[in-house]
Amino acid sequence: MATSTPATGSVATADDKRRHRQVLQALTGLLLGMFVSMLASTVVSTSLPVIVHDLGGDQAAFTWVVTATLLTTAISTPVWGKLADLFNRKLLIQIAIVIFVLATAAAGFSQDPGTLIAFRAVQGIGAGGLAALSQVIMADIISPRERGRYMGLFGAVMAVATVGGPLLGGFITDTIDWRWNFFIALPFAVAALIMMQRTLHLPPRPKIKARIDYFGIVLLSTAVSLLLIWVTNAGKDYDWWSTETILMVGGALLAAVVFVIVELRSKEPLIPLTMFRNRTFTLAVIASISIGIAMFGTSVFLSQYMQLARGATPTEAGLMTIPMIGGLLLASIVIGGLVTRTGHWKPYLIVGGVLLIAGSYLLSTIHYDTNFVLVSLYMFLLGAGVGMTMQNLVLIVQNTSKPSEIGVASSGVTFFRSLGGTIGVSVMGAALATSATNLFTDRKDDIGAALMALGEKGAAIGQQLASGTIPQVSSLPESIRVIVEDIYAQAIAHSFLIAVPLAVISLIAIVFLPNKPLTRMTTSERVQASEADLATVSVAEGMETLTATATVDTDAAAGGRATPEASTATADEASAPRR
Repeated sequence: MATSTPATGSVATADDKRRHRQVLQALTGLLLGMFVSMLASTVVSTSLPVIVHDLGGDQAAFTWVVTATLLTTAISTPVWGKLADLFNRKLLIQIAIVIFVLATAAAGFSQDPGTLIAFRAVQGIGAGGLAALSQVIMADIISPRERGRYMGLFGAVMAVATVGGPLLGGFITDTIDWRWNFFIALPFAVAALIMMQRTLHLPPRPKIKARIDYFGIVLLSTAVSLLLIWVTNAGKDYDWWSTETILMVGGALLAAVVFVIVELRSKEPLIPLTMFRNRTFTLAVIASISIGIAMFGTSVFLSQYMQLARGATPTEAGLMTIPMIGGLLLASIVIGGLVTRTGHWKPYLIVGGVLLIAGSYLLSTIHYDTNFVLVSLYMFLLGAGVGMTMQNLVLIVQNTSKPSEIGVASSGVTFFRSLGGTIGVSVMGAALATSATNLFTDRKDDIGAALMALGEKGAAIGQQLASGTIPQVSSLPESIRVIVEDIYAQAIAHSFLIAVPLAVISLIAIVFLPNKPLTRMTTSERVQASEADLATVSVAEGMETLTATATVDTDAAAGGRATPEASTATADEASAPRR
């Protein structure tokens, strides 16, 4: 016994190093694919006000350019998640990358807001695949407890894409042409596909007869789309209380009710409603909806704030939003490491929920001349809140879900987060447009006086403002620019206030999450352990006692089914070197 202990320790160390090397190799292509998705999205973010202005779009068009992508992302996410439980996950994520990048490139040829919105909608289908499949594949190769060990890599990718993307996009818009923003991701996509093919090796999955819930997809799309169209146009094209409202809201509710009935009766539901019996899944979904609104809504309109309320150029706007991105990155990396080191996750989620409330509320108080140090602090707090909560909610759901439902469980949380973001952007955009219209009406005398003083140039500016097209504030004369900046600052701050009560709901849901320990087993290991009939991993609590896949004695397997006692003994032997 004395001589065997060092050997066991050295084998464990060698196994750990080999496994770490294999994980890094598998992550190479996956990280590059995630980088493509994030770069293609962030490189356009600071340029959208200029893009929509050049295409002659108004605030509703701006909102729908963002909402179209979020809507199709939300709807397609559970579809991709379901496919991930049925088909080859590596092939699926490669298809998602191709769809995403081709649609992004096509959007660069848009000549009007409608075409841009259409291509952005197709782009969202690919984005849904990347969002769902990246989480599922990570669960295949990295256990929940070890996930934080690799957060530095994800943080580096996020840093380059989320900080470099807006800066690169702003620079391209200011110096070349905004259309090139849509083409910049193409070479990275080709590299991602090649690297993924060479480095991402996933364990084979059993062949299952595929059943896709097409009726559920149509009903879900109808319900969400009707609701968003109503929110965007109500109060402008028709009254809030009108025949159109009754038809759209009524149609959305009817589609939602029928969707629930179909899902309950479907053999392969798009979103298995039985998963809501899992308290962790239900509360994580509630929290994710609010986080989606905070993350997508505020990030979208912060870019508008910088350009419409502070007169920044796209490049300057990219620089000015770095505090929020920095908070997100720092929190996700640091908290990921702490979760891995300590195994505790709930205290960090609670702190993240508090920061979400604080950041959302403080951003609702900003004006066009608020000290930028304070604005930066508010953005940092909000970013840190998102960084502490977003990925950890997916993590704890994967930790308690059955291996056979990892795909739909992961995509379910991502779906509701995207849905929350979609609804949040629509509601905040509608509130912003209504507030801006009312404020322009209230300040019409001041605007008229400023335009009169500018002569013929003022008349041209007046026509542009009256058309409803989003103005390019940085190019306006000082006298009129101050008024326009003040109007948009108040309107955007008002829209930020909508996220506050939802952030409170998110915190309440987080507080009531069951504080279950994280397992050290990957999804693949859990599947193999289940197939080996290991009694100790029949429940989530039992899984916590294991750190590696148990092995089955081949002689016992040949002679018949392994006994629980033999299986348990083998599991103990397999886990001993890593303790």
